[in-house]
Amino acid sequence: MSKPPISSNEAPRPGRRRLLGSLLAGVATAVGVGRARAAESSADELRFPGDPVSNKIVYQFNKIDPDYQGHVLFSVGALLRKYGDNIKIVVTCFGPGIHLLAEHPQHPVSDENKARVRSLSQYGVEFHACDNTLKTLGWNAFDMVPFAKIVEAGAADLMELQQQGFSYVSW
Repeated sequence: MSKPPISSNEAPRPGRRRLLGSLLAGVATAVGVGRARAAESSADELRFPGDPVSNKIVYQFNKIDPDYQGHVLFSVGALLRKYGDNIKIVVTCFGPGIHLLAEHPQHPVSDENKARVRSLSQYGVEFHACDNTLKTLGWNAFDMVPFAKIVEAGAADLMELQQQGFSYVSW
């Protein structure tokens, strides 16, 4: 037996009221969440040059393997894409990893990885070169790419950056 349709002068059934109320509440919640996310985004966009960053990370770079190089550099780029100018990234190179920053590396560094390092440095990533390793190789600052910052000891650099609040990543 089918029910006759509701005429325009009849009150809606209670089940429909609840459904309509739930739908409206869901829309209101979605709009509120969307506005909150937009406000968070706006706060990130309102950063001014020189403002302190919320995120700091230092990578240990101490191997020469081409796959290792690619993975670390990709990770650095991914963090830049995610955090934009709200992150400070340092890559500390020592031991065999120092060749990544050499003008004329004695171990293979692909042209692609050399280009990635140059590009990342232009986006504010700092590349630190261990002076102890340079001395061991008979090199000096002139053997490094111009943007490399020479630090006394790579391990000490990692420790000091962690003391300054940098998260530490070792691959």
